[in-house]
Amino acid sequence: MTTTIALAGKGGTGKTTVAAMIIKYLINKGKKPILAIDADPSANLNMVLGVELEYTIGGIREDMLDQVQSSQSAGGAARGSIAGGMSKHDYLDYEVHSSLIESSHFDLIAMGRSEGPGCYCAVNHTLREILDSLSGKYPFVVMDNEAGMEHLSRRTTQDVDYLLIISDPTQRGLSAAKNIVQLKDELEINVKSSYFILNRLPGEIPAPLQELIDDLGVPFLGAVPSDENVMEFDFNGKPLLELADDSPVYKTVAAMMDQVLGL
Repeated sequence: MTTTIALAGKGGTGKTTVAAMIIKYLINKGKKPILAIDADPSANLNMVLGVELEYTIGGIREDMLDQVQSSQSAGGAARGSIAGGMSKHDYLDYEVHSSLIESSHFDLIAMGRSEGPGCYCAVNHTLREILDSLSGKYPFVVMDNEAGMEHLSRRTTQDVDYLLIISDPTQRGLSAAKNIVQLKDELEINVKSSYFILNRLPGEIPAPLQELIDDLGVPFLGAVPSDENVMEFDFNGKPLLELADDSPVYKTVAAMMDQVLGL
């Protein structure tokens, strides 16, 4: 049985850092292999995990549509196949599995670029089937989303067990978090449990922010402290998975995951 943890928040709030700490936590708990899905078009989850990214689902999708259009222009089959006679499903299945970055503890797949002006409904349906099948092979899936979570419904038809909404200690971040809370009820999939996490907190929570947190309508899981070590790792391009287990950021996120997952 697969447990899916999805993270969402405004860009720059540090949700990718929290995602890396969750993956580190699951590795330390022996819950590998983990599937990490980078559903943010900026695609930088690979950097905090310390792996190279060569291909994205967005690139694969665009390449397939280009091949289909070229085939149609040349008088080829209008539906169901691409150059060489391979079906669209088989082509996408092969390319998605080829794009999977494998490591000893986790695998990573990146959604990449947003859609262009073409017709994507059939392609997205096929991709959802393939990614659902792939995700089902892992005990845990950790998915880093963009703020609007558009990729979430396109990535899966399966339930999300835990949605973690991340914000930094700013009113703009909390406003984006409020929008995500409202948006989650409009998704085509079921979100079983939602929590809010305040990230990069330098001290106490200011009273105006506490009022906004209380008004979000989802349980407040806690605050992750700001940490100069995380900034140093980011500046030097070191993967955050190498943060020490006694790092305040890791210890805080690990305690949150103990509370949520009960591992």
